[in-house]
Amino acid sequence: MSRLIVVSNRVSAPKDPAAGSAGGLAMALSAALRKYDGLWFGWSGETVETFKAEAKFEDRAGVTVALVDLEAQDVDEYYNGYANKTLWPLFHHRVDLTAYERSFGEGYERTNARFAEVLAPLIEPDDLIWIHDYHMIPLARDLRRLGVTNRIGFFLHTPWPARQLLVTLPYHRRLVESLFDFDLIGFHTREWMDLFTDYVVSEAKGDVTGENGLECFGRQVQVGVFPIGIDVDGFLEARNSTLGARTYDRMAASAVFRSMIVGVDRLDYSKGLEQRLVGYEEFLHKNPSMRGDVFLLQVTPISRDDVDTYQDIRGRLDALAGRINGEFADMDWQPIRYLNRTYRRDQLAGIYRAARVGLVTPLRDGMNLVAKEYVAAQNPEDPGVLILSRFAGAAEQMGEALLVNPFSREELSDAIKNALTMPLAERIRKWEALMKVVRDTDVSIWRDDFVQALMSAPRVKELPVFDAA
Repeated sequence: MSRLIVVSNRVSAPKDPAAGSAGGLAMALSAALRKYDGLWFGWSGETVETFKAEAKFEDRAGVTVALVDLEAQDVDEYYNGYANKTLWPLFHHRVDLTAYERSFGEGYERTNARFAEVLAPLIEPDDLIWIHDYHMIPLARDLRRLGVTNRIGFFLHTPWPARQLLVTLPYHRRLVESLFDFDLIGFHTREWMDLFTDYVVSEAKGDVTGENGLECFGRQVQVGVFPIGIDVDGFLEARNSTLGARTYDRMAASAVFRSMIVGVDRLDYSKGLEQRLVGYEEFLHKNPSMRGDVFLLQVTPISRDDVDTYQDIRGRLDALAGRINGEFADMDWQPIRYLNRTYRRDQLAGIYRAARVGLVTPLRDGMNLVAKEYVAAQNPEDPGVLILSRFAGAAEQMGEALLVNPFSREELSDAIKNALTMPLAERIRKWEALMKVVRDTDVSIWRDDFVQALMSAPRVKELPVFDAA
């Protein structure tokens, strides 16, 4: 029987699944790897003075992981540079923040070739290889150059950019061409897949073949839409755990009969945090009678703090939250509680459950699982209301949320008031429809659908069937 090899920039297989802090994606992939005696390969997070083409192996709760160290120059050019300063902003339509430096591209190519050099000897003839995200777009090409003929799939966890923006990237054609060394490319939404198809057909002069095929650069690839979800049962278990229940009780007591709005996002310009605070400020201006009855809890863990852009946004958010609190706060009420720290999954479940409104308003997002977690955490008899950006991938599925344009402070303000005043019957109706979506797109369904599609993607050589059930 085939093994499944998962490849990602960082290996997130949990060392202790019982700890409750591991994400649903890590839990789902770890379960598959344990079942099929698989391997999780990626960067160790460590740097060395001189790169060595060798992997370090660990056992993490029954999952074998293979880790490779990188040189500091690799990390600076490949990860901090091309991945985070070039591809990330470009894929989120922030061309104004995109850094086009030749050394970044060279480091990206070099590091992917190094990953391939270490990974190729570990691959057995019948293995399935599943590569994740924008960090490793050229990896299939580099593996093919080393003689790897296995089925290789790729899943993009971010949006795909519009063709008119992608062509601003130097060597954009080479980047897209390298994707045609995969057998299957997966996207969260049809919009992202259609944008990729538009580039292939309009810019690279390729063709659509059959229902889900593309032909270009002398090769063919299958594409598909695979909307990722959360580990529903695992999240409900976390919500109902001792710590989840205790966190809910703490938040309910802390609210002191006020309605809580919650936002949970890592610090990133794609999340629309400044626009969110401005929209909330507009709500406070327009609804003075509701000021003391509501507050916003914004949880924003710091990420990529060594990148200048993220340092700048942190300073602006600190100033904006301080200004809003300074203008509206009273002796017994603060309109914004702004926290720069990370919470466990069971704690977040308790926080979500206590919130009357979930505010998920990214400017552009591949999916956004906070929206699904918020829905799953709710009390079915008295659920909160989800406000969701129409530019999040989740909006394609979650039409019963209050969909908003996060660039409009007036829309945000109106949606907050609507959510806070929505009748119970309407809240229950919306929640039931949204919870069905959450159930129907569980992360294990996403995983199995992708693996089965990879196994059935057209190949010259047939490989043994991989049972992903």
